[in-house]
Amino acid sequence: MPRTTTVESAGCPPLRALTFDVLGLIKVTEARSKLGGVPKVVERWGQPESSRCVLAASTNDRKIDPLLAVARKSGVIELISSINGDLRVSLPSGNQADVQSQEDNIVGLHLFKKQTSESSSRSCTLLTCTTKGLSTLRSFTIPKSPGDSTSDDTQVTWNVCAAGNVLCCKVDDNENYALFGGKGVEVNIWDLATHTKIWTAKSPPKNSLGIFTPTWFTSATFLCKDDHRKFVGGTNSHQVRLYDMAAQRRPVMSFDFRETPIKAITEDQDGNTIYIGNGSGDLASVDIRTGKLLGCFLGKCSGSIRSIARHPDLPMIASCGLDSYLRIWDIKSRQLLSAVFLKQHLTNVVFDSHFNDEEVAAASVPPSEPKEEDELIERDEESKSRNVVKRKKKKSKSRDVDDDESHSVKRKKSKKSQNEDDDVDEGPRSKEKKKSKKAKNVDNYEEGLLSVEHEKLKKVKGRKSKKSKGQRVDLE
Repeated sequence: MPRTTTVESAGCPPLRALTFDVLGLIKVTEARSKLGGVPKVVERWGQPESSRCVLAASTNDRKIDPLLAVARKSGVIELISSINGDLRVSLPSGNQADVQSQEDNIVGLHLFKKQTSESSSRSCTLLTCTTKGLSTLRSFTIPKSPGDSTSDDTQVTWNVCAAGNVLCCKVDDNENYALFGGKGVEVNIWDLATHTKIWTAKSPPKNSLGIFTPTWFTSATFLCKDDHRKFVGGTNSHQVRLYDMAAQRRPVMSFDFRETPIKAITEDQDGNTIYIGNGSGDLASVDIRTGKLLGCFLGKCSGSIRSIARHPDLPMIASCGLDSYLRIWDIKSRQLLSAVFLKQHLTNVVFDSHFNDEEVAAASVPPSEPKEEDELIERDEESKSRNVVKRKKKKSKSRDVDDDESHSVKRKKSKKSQNEDDDVDEGPRSKEKKKSKKAKNVDNYEEGLLSVEHEKLKKVKGRKSKKSKGQRVDLE
């Protein structure tokens, strides 16, 4: 059973989170101040189907016309409006023939926030990477209607590894460099402008027993926003490694975290703290400068953690995984703020940083027409007048009842007074009659007692006579 806390959840500040699951559903969870900060699922986009499983997701999170990119298990990449869930465009993968096999699914997806054309807000750029290491950088223009075809401006494809399987892909905040790593694939950095590899990590040396640790990266992230040279990687051997391109090719620092593979790593905005989630549901924060464990988040998830998201403005993180729960945590106290059960195994979670609680509340209440208001006022007036008439009738009925009761009470009182007068008029005669009745009752009682005693004496004499007769017979 998972560990739980005895501290009650204090609720969440206003926020909006989008989660993705293995059946291809996208669920929108919102916490509003009017509802006491309790997150609830307000929308569900899509139909459940295993072939539409969401493998990777990315959002540009801009204030005007925000978009959400989703990579499906079938090999299709969809661009969706993150406000209402409308499908803007559906794109086939760059390697349409290979994606049909389950061995070459999309593992990395990034939707660029920068626009390739400043004049058009419909221009987008996508970076995708498959398990076999086939990366594609694609720029296109979103059509005005979903039925129209897209016009690809540029599409560049290259291979990031000759062997092995890519399991993690990450783009830095400046969107100039990309990181790739996986099983049998050392972490390598690519320049997205020239599509060339600029750096490759070197595996750690042998341990004390002379055994090499196999290369198996499961997650990675850049540490600083402005510096792409420092990044952190998590391995299948429950090890966290810090790399510095300016220092050396091998890890600058490495430490173990629990005993299960690292499944998710996310950096904090300060550039010194990272958040780690592993396959057994442990979630912790670490100061990467010293490798010191700052603390574990209270309350244990009962399934593997697959995604961690840091809110860009509020001091909180969200985690999700195979236990089907979306959990919101406070960064400072590491307390669980809220948990929402979403039924399916979850694969990714992202925040909407431009969510405004007041705008949503105003939009949810549509303005009523003046005719409807007049009708409502007339109905209220009619109901009030009916209530007044009913109250008057009730009052008159209650008055009649009170009059009847008062008459009956008066009649009873008059009868009692007459009986008392009769008793007073009879005087000594009534007293003598009562005394005579008592004397008769006493005589009857005494006669009854005498009769009972006579019967008892008769029975005793009969018994004695029977005994004497029996003795005579014996003597004879």
